[in-house]
Amino acid sequence: MERLQKLIAESGYTSRRKAEELIKAGKVKVDGVVVKELGSKFPNDCKIEIEGKQLKLEQKEYYLLNKPRGYICSLADEKDRNIVTDLIDTKARIYPIGRLDYDTTGLLLLTNDGELANILMHPKSKVEKTYLAKLEGILSPEDLHKLKKGIVIDNIKCNILRVKVRKRDKIKNTDLVEITIEEGRNHIVKRIFESLNKPVSKLTRIRYGFLELDTLKSKEYRILSNNEVRKLYGYKKL
Repeated sequence: MERLQKLIAESGYTSRRKAEELIKAGKVKVDGVVVKELGSKFPNDCKIEIEGKQLKLEQKEYYLLNKPRGYICSLADEKDRNIVTDLIDTKARIYPIGRLDYDTTGLLLLTNDGELANILMHPKSKVEKTYLAKLEGILSPEDLHKLKKGIVIDNIKCNILRVKVRKRDKIKNTDLVEITIEEGRNHIVKRIFESLNKPVSKLTRIRYGFLELDTLKSKEYRILSNNEVRKLYGYKKL
């Protein structure tokens, strides 16, 4: 059940504020009945008419995708590169929540639910994100100490919640590192390790909040359960 003005706004007909004005003016009908109460809530499958014009409402859809390398998190690309929404079989106008770089793989959420997207991307929500990063170079004890204290990027401290070396190859001089942060700034994981002179050659997001990739292979996706969606809404801070 959603507030009527929100349903109208999400249909693309007009803004939420304008929708409220239309409701108060008695120009909106729901299932044939004029509704003037702004707090009224209705399901997505209700019939909404504004001045005789019926709105088309989209059902909310939620997907978890294992993003492959070579896809961008956008709805279109002037360079004609592959975009992540092409991988989801739906007619809904979905979009990614946040972004992963063109060459970064792993867990990505997509939806047409703008409210949930805003909740999860807001810094106050503090959604944990865990990555596996393959580094060109081996982290020293001093590097690990710096990571645990937090790294300053563009004069803003990035707190690393957890970090550990999962695999070390002394012959190839590489580390496979698991790192968990709440940050959402662009290229932030790569920039963290670049500050230590340890460039990232491969990067995969393996966890987003409580969600994990599990057995999903590259390019595969699944629909989130109702319980998972409710838990994601639980990140909303009052």
